[in-house]
Amino acid sequence: MDKQTITIYDVAREAKVSMATVSRVVNGNANVKPATKEKVEKVIAELGYRPNAVARGLASRKTTTVGLIIPDLTDQYFAELARGIEDVARMYDYQIILSSSNGTDMKTDLIDNLLGKQVDGMIYMGNQIAPDFEERLIEIDLPVVLTGTLDVDKKLASVNIDYFRAFSAATKRLIEHGHQEIGFVSVPITKHTKQDYKLKGYQDALVQAGLELSDELLFEADATYEAGYAVAKKIVDSDATAAMVATDEMAAGVLNGLTDLGVKIPEDFELISSNNSQLTQITRPAMSSITQPIYDMGAVAMRMLTKLMQHEALDETQIELNYGFAERGSTRKS
Repeated sequence: MDKQTITIYDVAREAKVSMATVSRVVNGNANVKPATKEKVEKVIAELGYRPNAVARGLASRKTTTVGLIIPDLTDQYFAELARGIEDVARMYDYQIILSSSNGTDMKTDLIDNLLGKQVDGMIYMGNQIAPDFEERLIEIDLPVVLTGTLDVDKKLASVNIDYFRAFSAATKRLIEHGHQEIGFVSVPITKHTKQDYKLKGYQDALVQAGLELSDELLFEADATYEAGYAVAKKIVDSDATAAMVATDEMAAGVLNGLTDLGVKIPEDFELISSNNSQLTQITRPAMSSITQPIYDMGAVAMRMLTKLMQHEALDETQIELNYGFAERGSTRKS
């Protein structure tokens, strides 16, 4: 018999018990005689039966599956978040089902796709969350946690760092190195997103130092290496001598683009990235970066979700973890 087609009916028939008895054994119900339990488990092993999580959930209304909405599977930042989520999910015997937009705009059908798989809860990660997408997450009546995504109105539980303070502190480093024309490179900025708070942190540092804010030093592009590489030419044409970059992939593109244009880093130009993913360490020179506990952010988000799915109260619904700074070759030593 093909193991992929083994059903609870096949196990019940071979063990000569009811499907309800097989279900009780599979779900660890103590109300099964030891001899019967042993017989059913033997047949399960012989047939190679693997209970389907959704099928198991029809009676209990729980599937022990969690939906993870991720914008881009190839992005190091989101991949590291997902690793923290998966490790904690495994500890609590939850399976992860991914729903990815593959770098395009998030559509609400990603949510509906997970609802069709009867997940018990969802985790959303992204540089920003559109109002219609957030409203859809609120109305589905399932536990939802955001990670790496700001929810200014605090409608959903979330895990982040203080992006405003992190960018302000990092920008001050560049100012202390003598820079007065500092660029800001980011994905398109909309209000009340973490990119907006990164921008405000950057601007806060400039204002505190008595420096003028200039739209000519703001560079918006897609969150890709190629887009960052293209931005490098615009930076060279500006008066910028340093830059804060909002994502590591863009920062790698900017760094290589500047290098190919003959700009020496960090002698002629200093650059700071923001996520400290593995990508910051494999460029040459390696990139200085704001540090985030990315793995921990994912792990904490998943632990919050397990509590919500078990109807436990959260001590905090908006958690901010600590940030730091890693000094590498793209900046001069302080």
